Amino acid sequence: MTRPGEFELIEHYFRPLAADPGALSLTDDAAVYNPPRGEEVVLKADLIAEGIHFFPDDPPRSIAAKALRVNLSDLAAKGATPVGYLLSLALKPDWNEDWIASFAGGLAADQETYGVTLFGGDTSRASGGTVVSVAAIGRAPVGRIVRRNGARPGDAIFVSGTIGDAALGLRIRLGTLDAMPAGKAADHLLDRYLHPQPRVALAPVIADFATASLDISDGLVGDLAHICKQSGAGAEIAAAAVPLSAGAKAIVAADPSALATVMTGGDDYEILATVPEARAEAFATMAAEAGVPVTRIGRIVEGASPPVVLGPEGPIRFDHASHTHF
Repeated sequence: MTRPGEFELIEHYFRPLAADPGALSLTDDAAVYNPPRGEEVVLKADLIAEGIHFFPDDPPRSIAAKALRVNLSDLAAKGATPVGYLLSLALKPDWNEDWIASFAGGLAADQETYGVTLFGGDTSRASGGTVVSVAAIGRAPVGRIVRRNGARPGDAIFVSGTIGDAALGLRIRLGTLDAMPAGKAADHLLDRYLHPQPRVALAPVIADFATASLDISDGLVGDLAHICKQSGAGAEIAAAAVPLSAGAKAIVAADPSALATVMTGGDDYEILATVPEARAEAFATMAAEAGVPVTRIGRIVEGASPPVVLGPEGPIRFDHASHTHF
């Protein structure tokens, strides 16, 4: 079977995704985007690589969704509204057109869900596994993006959703859990690993309330440490307050050592934010109205230091604070 060339791929599968006039129908070497008056462009780029961030047999639609959503998650944590993205795709030698069709279908579905469009990118052949790189484009009021460095002592610490599901889902795929769940619990954890859920609806609430924010990609403890370092502060969180799904609770109850995976494993793509104490209740209320559950897990404290995770008998220590790419 003859495979389409680069330009045929672009014409048939990716040009239909480039609806914004600024994309120039993917007929030029660059694209154009002008934010509305009073707003500025917010940029984010992440890549996912076969064998590192996804399995070779993962569905192409799911790979496309993960590649796009991990970037949208970062925009949401900055309080930015997503607009579009650039896509660079390096395909492994044995790729086929069915794979591309499914991959493009996954992008099309997410474009409709999240209100974004393709602005351009590049395609190439990879010498090894497939690599997908997305550069996401967002917009936010000038000077209003929420950075990592604004947390202040006394601020409440919140997380969205539940923590640890994706990391446990990965361990299910790898078969490394002592307490292996089954049925709906396992399905939920596996899906959370395969399909991140960017909290785009929370972005305007983050912009209005948060003093510091980021998405939890490398692990709750490690990512909170980034906020502490950049803000020149410390943090205390209660392990018992960290929200867990039913499946994650069952695993930790059966195997307490799995708590380390939950707290440091990464791939949550939930939002971690600090909010002034006086506005904490209003923040939780507005988040709920936006359809995103948030949970208060601790507070920012004086002194530049790594976060402290408190258990029933005192501080809990972990071998590693987060996932590392190297």
